[in-house]
Amino acid sequence: MNNSGSQKLEKKFKGSIIAVSIIIPVAVAVLFSVKLKDLGIEVEPLSFLPPIYASINGITALLLIMGVMAIKNGNRKVHEKLMTLAIACSVIFLVMYVAYHMTAESTRFGDVNGDGMLDDIEKTNAGSMRYAYFFILISHIILSIAIIPLVLFTYVRALAEQFDRHKKLAKITFPIWLYVAITGVVVYLMISPYYVQ
Repeated sequence: MNNSGSQKLEKKFKGSIIAVSIIIPVAVAVLFSVKLKDLGIEVEPLSFLPPIYASINGITALLLIMGVMAIKNGNRKVHEKLMTLAIACSVIFLVMYVAYHMTAESTRFGDVNGDGMLDDIEKTNAGSMRYAYFFILISHIILSIAIIPLVLFTYVRALAEQFDRHKKLAKITFPIWLYVAITGVVVYLMISPYYVQ
């Protein structure tokens, strides 16, 4: 693809990428606040999903690392497949995450008795780990929003064969995406003891 055609391809997708980057976080925020039972839809909480979507985050992290290793070894085809799989895993994670939160009440860090509130004893017992948890969770959420356009623009630049520009943006995208994937697992491991069984 010539340079003019490459730039046209990126420009063609620019508006869509920006729209998707806004729509996804807004849709997730809206759906996150909707509980199916409040809409009169009786559904059992999908309590089996958190370990699955946490595992998908772990798989995403591995795919990202393997993808970088593949391109460093000059294997572009394997790199493409691994990055495409990483995007697919991120989409699957998102669907499962929203589905879980539409069917289950949110879990609070430190809520040992599962009543949805933290009393003074629970707060004391959770201690400074609560602050560590919230730091990891908040940074994970913020960067998971920021990563959407970064991943999409990086991917489109590769499709457009703008490999210099792709590589330049990938150097920013990769560590952020890897952080989001790894902290997704960490957040699950930290909150999982408090899930109501």
